[in-house]
Amino acid sequence: MRSLLIFSLLTMTTALSSARELLVYVGTYTKTSSKGIYVGRFDAETGRLGELTLAADVVNPSFLALSPDRRHLYAVSEGAGATYNGKPSGTVSAYAINPADGVLALINTTVSAGRGPCHVSVTPDGRNVLVANYSSGTVTLLPVRADGGLDGPAYVDQHEGKSIHPSRQKSPYAHSINPSADGRFAFAADLGTDKIYAYRVDSTTHTLAPAEPASVSLEPGSGPRHLALSPDGRRAYVINELSNTVTTFALDAGTGTLKALQTVPTLPPDFTGNSTTAEVAVHPTGRFVYGSNRGHDSITVFGVDPASGTLTVVEQVATQGRNPRNFSLDPSGRWLIAANQDGDSLVVFSIDPKSGRLTPTGQTVTVGIPVCVRFY
Repeated sequence: MRSLLIFSLLTMTTALSSARELLVYVGTYTKTSSKGIYVGRFDAETGRLGELTLAADVVNPSFLALSPDRRHLYAVSEGAGATYNGKPSGTVSAYAINPADGVLALINTTVSAGRGPCHVSVTPDGRNVLVANYSSGTVTLLPVRADGGLDGPAYVDQHEGKSIHPSRQKSPYAHSINPSADGRFAFAADLGTDKIYAYRVDSTTHTLAPAEPASVSLEPGSGPRHLALSPDGRRAYVINELSNTVTTFALDAGTGTLKALQTVPTLPPDFTGNSTTAEVAVHPTGRFVYGSNRGHDSITVFGVDPASGTLTVVEQVATQGRNPRNFSLDPSGRWLIAANQDGDSLVVFSIDPKSGRLTPTGQTVTVGIPVCVRFY
């Protein structure tokens, strides 16, 4: 009996330790002091983020995505010097994760089939990686191999068109692509055309096909950048880089149809400086939405109406650094880490469970040009 009790206590302690400690991966631009992807330990009870160490040496890993089974990490690299069909291309690398220390082992690297890959995601079944290539205005599907590595491009879609901004919307600029919760659809935000493109995903043939309708347009000059889905899959929130707004869409899970419900500003009404938005995320409870402002250098907290899904501004909180390119919420929804690209810092905030408000914890970690944060 005593041995059984000791075994039970040890098992419980191990489980609690595992639940308490997370790993945090950070993608960077390697233009100054950074050398690639970094990893650090995060205490989910106290909000303490430990020192970061190099997990993988790679050029400009500007966006990261984890596989659903948490065994692999995928990273896009901008300006990697590759070519596709005789034209310049970025790359996507597949890594195996060592869960003990977070070190990444390279499996393979393939082309992104476009210039300036800036976003990567994985379908819920783990069989496909989706990439948005900003500079070429294309989205790409890469099949995932049995070992977690990537096959070459199986499908590439070239966006067409432009919009009204004289310098930022002369051509398509695909800025993100996200699968739906069930993996049947994918949604690509194109900053240059002011459109969200909707695709049907066929995991068996590793292809994308236009949904019906194939796209939905935003107000000219909006510049849609990133998209986040509500936990129940009924709403999509698109952050618009150029107009500094967030648009709420109703999502028909059966058809993949998006219907705009509301657009709200991310900046306070008395702000007169230059600013552009970057990241958007939904709290795990679905009760709050967060968006980052570069220039105002803040994160806007929105409350979500439980019936309609529409947003109301709660507050704007300074990120204590310049150009918050990206941020991420931990799985419990208790913490947020903001990546200040031009401040070379990660700043930890606590999240009030009732209001969604953010409070800096005093935890700041230095890393060169951080551009993406992922909890593991």
